[in-house]
Amino acid sequence: MKLIKHIAALMATVLLLSSCSVLGGGASSGLKSGVNTGSALSALYSVYRAAGGNIDLSNAANIVNIGKILTGAGTLANATTGYLDQFKTGLMSGASKIVNNSNVSKVMTGLQALSSIDPSAFKSAAKTAATNAANNAATSAVSTLNDKTAGVATTISALSSILGAL
Repeated sequence: MKLIKHIAALMATVLLLSSCSVLGGGASSGLKSGVNTGSALSALYSVYRAAGGNIDLSNAANIVNIGKILTGAGTLANATTGYLDQFKTGLMSGASKIVNNSNVSKVMTGLQALSSIDPSAFKSAAKTAATNAANNAATSAVSTLNDKTAGVATTISALSSILGAL
């Protein structure tokens, strides 16, 4: 009877830990981060293509997507091989097939180049752009972004390379 109670307790513990993502959380977080990054990349790519290869920094949705991409790229610094593999899988899944086996290496290289850029300034600029858009002054978001964001030219250049590879 004690053996059955111990086995039941062990099974309950395993179920609890696995449902809380304590076991194997790194891989699942890599997959989730990749999906989120891929989704943002796909949305930004659609706008980039429609705008003739330009990224409109006065558009709040673009700024939010850049922030999401930078957040995902930031997880790649010092990532394990397992995390990178899961991230790639999620990236391809989230990107609605624009990232695939033939271009995923180029995209990953571009994202890893972005891994040192702090996304908080982009997120802050997105909030400012949304506020300004509500007040019909969305274009001032561009100056907010340029004034407060370190590495804007580097970021846009790297994103253009990534988007150009798709």
